[in-house]
Amino acid sequence: MNMPLSIIQVPFGLGAGRRGAELGPECLMQIGLVRHLNQLGITVGEERRVGCTAAAVHSEAAATAAPVRKAKYVDEVIAMSDALSEQVQASIESGRFPLVLGGDHSIAIGTLAGLTQQYQQLGVIWFDAHADLNTEETSPSGNVHGMSLAVALGRASLTEGQWNWPGKSLNPKNIVLVGSRDLDPGERSYIREQGIACFTMHDIDRYGMLHVMKETIRIASDGTDGVHLSFDVDSVDPVEAPGTGTPVRGGVSYREAHLALELLHESGIVTSAEFVEVNPSLDTDNRTARLALELIGTLLGDRIL
Repeated sequence: MNMPLSIIQVPFGLGAGRRGAELGPECLMQIGLVRHLNQLGITVGEERRVGCTAAAVHSEAAATAAPVRKAKYVDEVIAMSDALSEQVQASIESGRFPLVLGGDHSIAIGTLAGLTQQYQQLGVIWFDAHADLNTEETSPSGNVHGMSLAVALGRASLTEGQWNWPGKSLNPKNIVLVGSRDLDPGERSYIREQGIACFTMHDIDRYGMLHVMKETIRIASDGTDGVHLSFDVDSVDPVEAPGTGTPVRGGVSYREAHLALELLHESGIVTSAEFVEVNPSLDTDNRTARLALELIGTLLGDRIL
């Protein structure tokens, strides 16, 4: 990879139902992410950090006290998203590859808000056990990390007109979901109606990750001028990635995950990436954080030989 990196830490965990994802960025840095990237010959041009409201000062009661809104911590999500959007845009304008470290998956709202103001047509590859296509009306929990892709597609609004999506809405034909295995009924209907490419674990089992990634690369890059990888570690089987807030068994294997990112690196289509939902408070000996570190390296060019 020739382009220098901009690492953007987003210690935000209020979009999730379980606290701890806000500790993910610091954990990744402490276990040696920058050192690992430097060993690969990758230049970290700058390190940025988005100031976020700490989860510890909030209570679940406060989050649900106002019956007007079902989505939780909307004001905090919006503030984080605006700040992250600015950081992402600044990174691109300075000629750097934005590598965003979450944080829960609600941070994708800010990442995508920034990217869609820089690219005319953005493709998105969404590695996740979930589709994150819920709205306030369909969400069983009200946790915004399950609505992030819906917001970027214009399917969901967080503030009923008080905060408008600042970028271009994503085109469903350039969105690819990979590793899906826990979809709500409303999400299934929306995926079918919009024709969103969704490679479930059934597809990966049946056709193999090589075939799935060839199709993913083709769809995400078709007519786009940028492709974003949004990688939720819960896409990986919890045997390999126990430290995450919403684990679902039967996920992507260790080698399948590495192969997918090896193929993305070889394709050269990825122009930005984020890794989310590493929760050190739920992890075992930093296994999930170390997996995320390895996968980041693989995306950026690390190889067995």
